[in-house]
Amino acid sequence: MANLKEIRNRITSIKSTMQITSAMKMVSAAKLKKAQDAITAMRPYSLKLTELLQNLSATLDSDAGGAYSTQREVSKVLLVAITSNRGLCGGFNSSITKTVVRTIAEKYSTANVDILAIGKKGGDVLSKAHNVVAKRNDIFDDLTFDNVAVVAEELMEMYVDGSYDKIEIVYNQFKNAATQIPQVEQFLPIKPIEGGDVNAVNSDYIFEPSKEEIVEALIPKSLKNQLYKALRDSFASEHGARMTAMHKATDNATDLRDDLLLTYNKARQAAITNEILEIVGGAEALKN
Repeated sequence: MANLKEIRNRITSIKSTMQITSAMKMVSAAKLKKAQDAITAMRPYSLKLTELLQNLSATLDSDAGGAYSTQREVSKVLLVAITSNRGLCGGFNSSITKTVVRTIAEKYSTANVDILAIGKKGGDVLSKAHNVVAKRNDIFDDLTFDNVAVVAEELMEMYVDGSYDKIEIVYNQFKNAATQIPQVEQFLPIKPIEGGDVNAVNSDYIFEPSKEEIVEALIPKSLKNQLYKALRDSFASEHGARMTAMHKATDNATDLRDDLLLTYNKARQAAITNEILEIVGGAEALKN
């Protein structure tokens, strides 16, 4: 059995760890509320904009979407992997890196695949075995639509000039604080509408000046909004994952502290008992 001093040191260390994990849990819980409100408010607008754009594109000629809807043979692919700059958030980052690796193996085994890493953790891991062409770790320092729009414009330019035939976003979709769902979402070319009545859009809207001009104006805005939504989803998922991980870590530290306290008390009781026995034995020896 370990000596009492060693056990006391371990108990002190665990109590310090508990204070850290508990504080991180409270910080993430506060940030999660703000991030969750932001993505919850944004989703209806984003989904409606995407639906409107797809419906409009479906009623037009195949080339009406311009350069962003051009379908090319896929030989060069860019995956935008969105992770976090910090760890201690459970399997949040590893789920994205595993999804990226699986996507490359299953979908693009014959294509040349590059990775744009948004978030330090994903970039560090993926760069060991894959071609990470750029790292954008600064975006989460100030996550605004204007900053994200700059990145979206760079992606659109790379697709238009033929640098890549397909661009996809890999991120964690926020469901709740305990659940994040890895998503692989096509960014470019614009994904056409699947199924449904494409003529329904004609009875729902009056177009001015024309469908073609509206589509050309909506496409860049929709793409910027799509990337911003993915980053907002990932941001909320990160804080949810970290809050859950720190909650579990605090609970585990509490259990370990309680076990060590029990061990400490047993060792202390045994030491006291031995001392009493030695005193009694000494007294008996003197008496005899």
